[in-house]
Amino acid sequence: MSAPHEKTASPFRQPRAVWAVAFACVISFMGIGLVDPILPALAESLDATPSQVSLLFSSYLIVTAVAMIFVGWIAGRIGAKRTLVVGLAVIVVFAALAGSTGSIDGIVGFRAGWGLGNAMFIATSLAVIVASASGGFGGAIILYETALGLGIAVGPLLGGLLGDLSWRGPFFGVAVLMAIALTATVLFVPATPRPERPVSPIAPLRALRHRSLLTMGVVALMYNWGFFTMLGYAPYPMELDAVGLGLVFTGWGLLVAAFSVFGAPRLQARFGTAPVLYANLAALALIMAVIAACVDTPVVVMTAVVLSGACIGINNTLTTQAVMLVAPVERPVASSAYGFLRFIGGGIAPYVAGKLADAAGLGLPFYVGAASFLLAIPVLATGHRMLRAAETAPAGVGPAAPAFVPVGAAPAGGPPRVIVAVGARAGAAAVVDAAARLARDTGGPLEVVHVRETAVVEEQAADTESLDAARAAVTAHLDRVAATGVPVRGQILTSVGDHAAAGRALADHAARTGARTVALGRSPRGSFAQFADGSFTSALTHSARCTVVLVGSAAGVEAVTTGNLAALREGRG
Repeated sequence: MSAPHEKTASPFRQPRAVWAVAFACVISFMGIGLVDPILPALAESLDATPSQVSLLFSSYLIVTAVAMIFVGWIAGRIGAKRTLVVGLAVIVVFAALAGSTGSIDGIVGFRAGWGLGNAMFIATSLAVIVASASGGFGGAIILYETALGLGIAVGPLLGGLLGDLSWRGPFFGVAVLMAIALTATVLFVPATPRPERPVSPIAPLRALRHRSLLTMGVVALMYNWGFFTMLGYAPYPMELDAVGLGLVFTGWGLLVAAFSVFGAPRLQARFGTAPVLYANLAALALIMAVIAACVDTPVVVMTAVVLSGACIGINNTLTTQAVMLVAPVERPVASSAYGFLRFIGGGIAPYVAGKLADAAGLGLPFYVGAASFLLAIPVLATGHRMLRAAETAPAGVGPAAPAFVPVGAAPAGGPPRVIVAVGARAGAAAVVDAAARLARDTGGPLEVVHVRETAVVEEQAADTESLDAARAAVTAHLDRVAATGVPVRGQILTSVGDHAAAGRALADHAARTGARTVALGRSPRGSFAQFADGSFTSALTHSARCTVVLVGSAAGVEAVTTGNLAALREGRG
């Protein structure tokens, strides 16, 4: 959404600070599946039962859950970078200690410390990488998602290769790699300012008084119950060595990453958030039931686990977006409250599953996991109207629906003839000025819409710019256009989701206001970035009932119709 003379930006052309945090993200997200390939080896080497080994998941996730409540408050006191650095240092120390201990109790205890560092990292990494990005946040988000997917996919493979040498290998491997990431973060990431309004340490718990947030949090708790039951116990019936388990969970991780980034947004746009989540939870329940029924058939268990990655990728993305849509509190507070319930479910499940397996065999935990996925469906249904309203409500209606915040007084002359959409990019002024000439030629008012997006990745959400910065940008456009005599007003569009979601929201706004034309500049984002998180232009053109034109500093304009969307998909839109 900027001037046409700008070069196409690569999401991988980022400063060293972004690369430093992205590398740390890879190592951090490796921790999700890193230990799966060594679970049987741990049980055998340390003379422990599967239920005892499962406690390394419980200690890690429960501490992460509790710490999520307070991390926002800590970051408000010492800044996001310092919180990130402390979290990385804690992970290095406790990962090394877990590798050096000689008992399962020691590993469980040190994994708890690891969970504390993990909470400090995941609560601040997205905000830091967005703040450190140059040339727009979009590329940094793509890089972050790539790092996340790479970590989830490569973690099990690395865990299997190192675990084949020794069960201590994955723990020491994480310690060394995270120490490198810690050094790079200290050297290359600039200091981040403290938030203007510090978060109360109990704000996330207070936020759970809101029915909308509590409903989605309970859905996440039940979902994670099933998810971590599978993650903690599926390796045992596969009867594979560490490398074999690593390969299975690498296939699982590849599907998690692909469907999280590419599949979820497209399904959401086609069917809506709630219907996709219903179908997805039902599919996960079926997969878990198959594992339970065929727990003595390793090939079936392996296939089911790999296929579950697609459902888990979809669920991770859409559940977080649903939380941000319905939560009536600030993004960081909503993220912390949601993370607390989500990780609590994941932490309790392995412990309970261990007790069930000891009492009635390995199949029962998977049946209970299937039931938890199914129970999440009616819980989600209690908030269906709330979620649907947040997705489809007119601008500004609903807890966190795409909201238009007026800037400046509305000019005389009725509704806008031309709406121009811009973002926080270089060249936005040229696009607005070209649209102002178009509005003057058509004899109607101009409306400047500044798109302020919320990045949502996994359980994290971060605003890409402050409301004050967006308001200042719109005010500057209004002052400049008003000086030319063109009637003009301003709006800030705050959107949750990908670029395509913002495009659909703008099309809906143009239809309600009766605008004849929506203008925007050519996107500097490359075709890969647009494929990954959606094209604003394509979504706007498909949804708009009025003319859509591409404008810039040149005198001419180019109408965009459905017929030439192929050119947009090649990198022009």
